[in-house]
Amino acid sequence: MATIIETAYRYHDTVNQARSANTARTYAHGMDHFLNVLKENKFDPETTDIKLINEDHVALFISNLKQLSPATERLYLTAVTGFYEFLAAESIIPVNLAKIRLLIRQRARRPGIRLPQFPKYDIETVLDYAMRLNHKPANDEQEKYRHYRDRAFLLTLADTGLRIHEVCGLRRGDIDWSTRQALVIGKGDYQAVIRFSKRSMKALKDYLKVRGQMDGATGKAMGSLPVFARHDKGAGNKIKPLSTTSGRAIVNERVREALGPEAVGTITPHSFRHYFVTRILNETGNLKLAQTFARHKNIAVTQRYAHLVDTELDDEYSEIFDQEY
Repeated sequence: MATIIETAYRYHDTVNQARSANTARTYAHGMDHFLNVLKENKFDPETTDIKLINEDHVALFISNLKQLSPATERLYLTAVTGFYEFLAAESIIPVNLAKIRLLIRQRARRPGIRLPQFPKYDIETVLDYAMRLNHKPANDEQEKYRHYRDRAFLLTLADTGLRIHEVCGLRRGDIDWSTRQALVIGKGDYQAVIRFSKRSMKALKDYLKVRGQMDGATGKAMGSLPVFARHDKGAGNKIKPLSTTSGRAIVNERVREALGPEAVGTITPHSFRHYFVTRILNETGNLKLAQTFARHKNIAVTQRYAHLVDTELDDEYSEIFDQEY
């Protein structure tokens, strides 16, 4: 006899092999919640035969998800639906997948779609401030390195559309300096070519030039070194890569300097990605092009940004409602 918990472990192994670490972790949380619901309803996963499970347990699971956000509910239901698909594919039990999908469609909540929001004018103010960081007085070499690094870091975020973990993970060898391109491993482990603007490329070269002596002293191949390094007492003279936490701290620090303490938190690293996508849409109006540059797998994600840049509708609205009488 195979128990529910044993079969759940087998399912999780297949998820680990086929999905990213983050997705596998989310599926694990969803399955843990499902197994707890079964246990609370006197259906112990550790002792109950897997053949006793059926579609009605999905309905039971849905009713116990209302305490979570709609988005989390959907993620957990995706994980559990995958479990039932695994049961059917492995011929462990007969499963009516159509019934499960109908239950979810009828009883689960739909997460609301939020338009990405960001303060465009404030971001441009921060970028203007960042452009001048290399001229800001520094008390020592480490502070000088930080000024040059943060200038390049913020311009890279704004002009490439890279996510925070992708920027922090860049290595010198990833960049083709002649074509101003880099090959990155993005969300879902997809490889993609990203492009650098002239100003972001110049800022990167300026930063790496002032850091050149440190890089040369490591004895390591230049291509293996991180593009963005720590410059603090903990790192000393070693070239250690920035963590995503440090990257967020850079944004907060420079937002505070450029806009004041009350602005901290209104701009995050991801705000620069929003800025990147909407700038493409503003300049071209080409949704497919914006999707390609943003590396959105689903164009519906890119379409959310289109609502923020529909200047034609803005003009038509003004003609109707802003007439002078």
